[in-house]
Amino acid sequence: MRLGVEIGGSKLQLVLGDGQGVIHERRKLTVARGEIAAGIRRQIEEALPDLLRGRKPDAVGVGFGGPVDWRAGKIACSHQIEGWSGFDLAGWLRPLVGAPVVVENDSNLAALGEATRGAGAGFNPVFYFNMGSGVGGGLVVNGAVYHGAPPGEVEFGHLRLDRSGTIVESRCSGWAVDKKIRQAVAAAPDSALSRLVRETAGGEARHLAAALREGDALAQRILSETVEDLAFALSHAVHLLHPAIIVMGGGLSLVGEPLRGAVAAVLPRFVMEAFLPPPPVCLAKLDEDAVPVGALCLAASAKPSPHVSA
Repeated sequence: MRLGVEIGGSKLQLVLGDGQGVIHERRKLTVARGEIAAGIRRQIEEALPDLLRGRKPDAVGVGFGGPVDWRAGKIACSHQIEGWSGFDLAGWLRPLVGAPVVVENDSNLAALGEATRGAGAGFNPVFYFNMGSGVGGGLVVNGAVYHGAPPGEVEFGHLRLDRSGTIVESRCSGWAVDKKIRQAVAAAPDSALSRLVRETAGGEARHLAAALREGDALAQRILSETVEDLAFALSHAVHLLHPAIIVMGGGLSLVGEPLRGAVAAVLPRFVMEAFLPPPPVCLAKLDEDAVPVGALCLAASAKPSPHVSA
């Protein structure tokens, strides 16, 4: 039995499962708005006894929503929740569960989850990226997360789209598309997208799919602009990493087939002829299970501590 933990800016999940990444039990909690790291740790402490009920996991995998020092099991910094930066997460959790703990960035674990039990299962290597409040990425090679030389990670969201420093995240994150939509609908108040945004404010990008189904020209323009940036950035991943498949996740991917199909159609324009056809582009399958499944798979790499009997 393994324990998987996902710590995000607004979501907290604890799962029990097996070495194949199959989830058997789950506790899903909402992080209170304004809660700092100490409050989230308190939630974990309170949820663990009910989930474990006296059982002891063999190992623990943790996915954290921000940069981590995975070698030391510490949080490097947190852009969303105060009080995590520099925190020894593995050292804190280990005595609570009596098992070895390994910590990873959540995008890396989502990549591992999708490569193991999701859309990337059976492919090698698997390149995964997610478009949510930010843009993250991960590469899984031979069933393991690829890190590169320290402090390297697959920072897809920070790839530059031009020489001035424009990055993928500033154009293709959910927040970036939300902003683009707000600006666009102000100039086109009669569009279907504008109507949908007026009816339900906030999270404007979630209305793209509905507006596209209505044949809205404004929604199509925004989709096309986003796809051009995404496909261009993905061409760099293809040229450098040569994945067997590209998996697209995160909130913006809920636009669904119009987004996936457009990226797959545009990507060949930016890939050199010798590497055509490019790898298939597919939508992630695991949804909210991606990070917990990845955490269960990651736990296999947890090494026993001299202070904990594994």
